[in-house]
Amino acid sequence: MNVTLIAIDLAKSTFQVCGVNRQGKEIFNRPTSRKKLTALIAQYPGIPVAMEACGGSNYWGRTFQQNGHEVLLIPPPHVKPFVKGNKNDRNDAFAISEAARRPKMRVVAPRSLEQTDMILLHRIRERRVRARTALLNQIRGLLSEYGIVLPAGVATLRKALPLLLEDAENGLTIAARRYLQDLFGEWRDLDERIREADHSIQVAARESPAASRLMGIRGVGVMIATAALAKLGRGDQFKNGRQFSACLGLVPREHSSGGVQKLGGISKRGDDYLRRMLIQGAWSVIRYAEGRQDRLSKWALQVKERRGKHKAVIAVANKLARIIWALVRHETTFCPA
Repeated sequence: MNVTLIAIDLAKSTFQVCGVNRQGKEIFNRPTSRKKLTALIAQYPGIPVAMEACGGSNYWGRTFQQNGHEVLLIPPPHVKPFVKGNKNDRNDAFAISEAARRPKMRVVAPRSLEQTDMILLHRIRERRVRARTALLNQIRGLLSEYGIVLPAGVATLRKALPLLLEDAENGLTIAARRYLQDLFGEWRDLDERIREADHSIQVAARESPAASRLMGIRGVGVMIATAALAKLGRGDQFKNGRQFSACLGLVPREHSSGGVQKLGGISKRGDDYLRRMLIQGAWSVIRYAEGRQDRLSKWALQVKERRGKHKAVIAVANKLARIIWALVRHETTFCPA
C-alpha cells in the first residue's frame, strides 16, 4: 500500500515519523534522528508532509518545500482532539496525520526567511522593552524603601534619578547609590539597544514597497506595517480579510447552541503581539477622528456614538486588519476617500 501522507512529530533530536495510505491506515510509525530526517522524507518524493506549527516547523517546512513536498503546518490545538489513548510520540504523530486528512482543516504556510528575520527583530525588541519596564518598576520599588516616591512617568524618573544619586541629604546609603547607579547604566544600555532595533525596523520599512503602502493607512505606522508583513507574507494563506482578523483574535467569541447565538468579547486567539499593536493604532484613529472627513474616521465616530469608545477601538482594529490584508493580497494602495 502506497504512502499518501507523512506526519512528523517534531522534537529537538529524535523525530517521530508516521506514514499513512489513502484510507488513513498506518503504514509505518517510527522514530528517526535529526540527521536522518531529510533523507527519510526524500524516499517519498512529492508526498505531502504534515507537522504541528511549533518551534522549528518553519525551518523544516522550507526544507521540505525545496525538495518538492507540499507542507501542511497545523495549529497544535487542532491536533489535540485526534490524540487517541495515552500521550506519546507514536500517538501524536498519528494524530497529526488524522488532523491533516480533515477536509476543512486550517493549515498555515511556512514563513520565508525574510518574514523570519523581521519577526526575530520584533521579538527581540519586545523582550527588551519588557525588560526595561521591569527595570524601571524595580528602581521605583527600591527607591520607595528609602522613602523616595516619584510621580508616574518615564521622563520623570529619567530626570530625577541622577539628581537623587547626587543628593547627599535624601537618605540613600553609599551601597544603595552604587546599586542604583548600576541600574541606571543598565537602563541606558537598554534604551540604546531599543533605539538600534527601531532604526533597523525603519530601514526595513523604507526598503519595502509593501510596507510603504501599508503606512498610508491611518493608524498604521512602521511597527504595525512591518509586523503585519512578517505575519502575512503574500497574504494568500487567508481567503479574505475576516480570516486574517480572526487569526489575530479580533472577532467575537461565540458560544451558541440550540439555534441561539451568543457572541461575547473578542476571542484573543493567535498573534497577541500584532493584535496589541493594531489596538494601539485604532486608539490613535479614534483619538484624532474628530473633524476628519475620510471614511475610516467618520465610520469610527459613528461606532463610538453607538457602542462606546472601547468597542469602537476593537471594531477599528478589526477593520485595520482587513484593510491590511486587502492591500497586501491585491498589491494595491489605500484610498482614504
